[in-house]
Amino acid sequence: MRRAASLVGMVMVVGLWAAAARAEETNVVQDMGSLEAKTVLTVCISAAVAFVTAVSILGAALAVGKIGSAAIGAAAEKPELLVRSLLFVALAEGLAILGFVVAMMLIAKMP
Repeated sequence: MRRAASLVGMVMVVGLWAAAARAEETNVVQDMGSLEAKTVLTVCISAAVAFVTAVSILGAALAVGKIGSAAIGAAAEKPELLVRSLLFVALAEGLAILGFVVAMMLIAKMP
């Protein structure tokens, strides 16, 4: 269920990004006034930024919660596993950083 939701989310983000990128090149934008076209483009990109940020942070939070509790449980039994298991927590936290980078790339596309 979560995989399907994340796949749908990624498709929506890519679709919003592509729609915003194509909006500048189509006749629809040329028919609208310049201010209206920039407003539509800004709203589409802002929605994509909000969605990317929310999904990446929620995904990282779920991953860190599950991996962190397992890491502490493993470290309670074998203390030498603590450093090695914290590496996986850091990898899960990379999801949030990746979402932040994608959000900054989208913000750079705003008019």
